[in-house]
Amino acid sequence: MLYILALLIGVIAGLRAMTAPAAVAWGSYLGWLPVTGTWASFMGHWITVGIFTILAIVELVADQLPSTPSRKVPPQFGTRIVVGAFCGAVIGATAGATIGGLVAGAIGAVIGTLGGAEVRGRLSVAFGKDPPAAFIEDAVAIIGGLLIVAAVA
Repeated sequence: MLYILALLIGVIAGLRAMTAPAAVAWGSYLGWLPVTGTWASFMGHWITVGIFTILAIVELVADQLPSTPSRKVPPQFGTRIVVGAFCGAVIGATAGATIGGLVAGAIGAVIGTLGGAEVRGRLSVAFGKDPPAAFIEDAVAIIGGLLIVAAVA
């Protein structure tokens, strides 16, 4: 079950790179993710929550801009894989399975990045423009991230 949740948080990282660590940080801060005493204990600090929340909001706003680069170009794709692996590792750390969580999170990020780009392209065509598709993607990422973190608890 833990690896499935790590995979799913990776998918969220593929959709929204900063929403996944913000959800993990909030889950750690609220005590949903038992990271105290692990290498990931810093995720439960209010400063970490604040930083990742601000970065997630900036990403949500920036993604609505017409000049936003494709998530499939190497720098963005690589970032999403690293973030997914990190978030998966934090979830894995709650049960002493950091490496397994890291691998599952990275795989999930690849799935989320490629699948999310495909779905967003289809939604953009269906709506005739990109912003509604981006809002749907935002809602799925935020709600999904919080549900995944809550499921670990």
